[in-house]
Amino acid sequence: MEKKLAAFERLLIIMDELREKCPWDRKQTMESLRYLSIEELYELSDAILDGNYTEIKKELGDLMLHLVFYSKIASEQGHFDVADVLNGVCDKLIERHPHIYGNVQVTDEEEVKRNWETIKLKEGKKSVLEGVPKSLPAMVKAHRIQEKAKGVGFEWKNAEDVWLKVEEELQEFKAAATDNQKKEEEFGDLLFSLINYARFLGINPEDALERTNKKFIRRFQYMEEKANEQQRSLQNMTLEEMDVLWNEAKKI
Repeated sequence: MEKKLAAFERLLIIMDELREKCPWDRKQTMESLRYLSIEELYELSDAILDGNYTEIKKELGDLMLHLVFYSKIASEQGHFDVADVLNGVCDKLIERHPHIYGNVQVTDEEEVKRNWETIKLKEGKKSVLEGVPKSLPAMVKAHRIQEKAKGVGFEWKNAEDVWLKVEEELQEFKAAATDNQKKEEEFGDLLFSLINYARFLGINPEDALERTNKKFIRRFQYMEEKANEQQRSLQNMTLEEMDVLWNEAKKI
């Protein structure tokens, strides 16, 4: 524990020094850091999907720096400091885990989740969906909305029923015909139901799609490399010729 506390103290000292002495660090605001933090979070996400623990460690450090940076700026403005931030999250964890720090009994993780949402409503939230950030990517947001609804018991009974809903939405999408506005609405409903089905199967749809993106990029770039070796470009190839390269890429 002493080693961990010493490392955190070292980061706080460096942050103080940079804020005082470095022109770039001194210039930063919460607003200027916001986009950089988002970028760092996505870099961490990439490292996690790649299973690259060296990169995960590095990106966690970058994010930790940003959290300390925000706290430092807030402290300078008289709002709060890093101790307030840490004590705040500690208090919240204790409050929302009465089965650990109180006398509440739970049987499984689903009951823990339901208790969590109930406690949040007691804290003054009007809706369990208030905790879903508005700026989340749509697929991630859909997944979180569904998890939040499940937390209060608004849930399908089994995966088979969810799949029937997927098929229903698919038929409604097909029936929208040439009405573009209606097709967009029904396509959204179809995606939402597919995300829900993935959740029932224990699949994170965002991770699944990103892995498919990476797979497509890898195979497409293989096609480009092979075409280049033939002193050709994909633009000048027929679809049949590209299919040959694509099938080669799928074997790698």
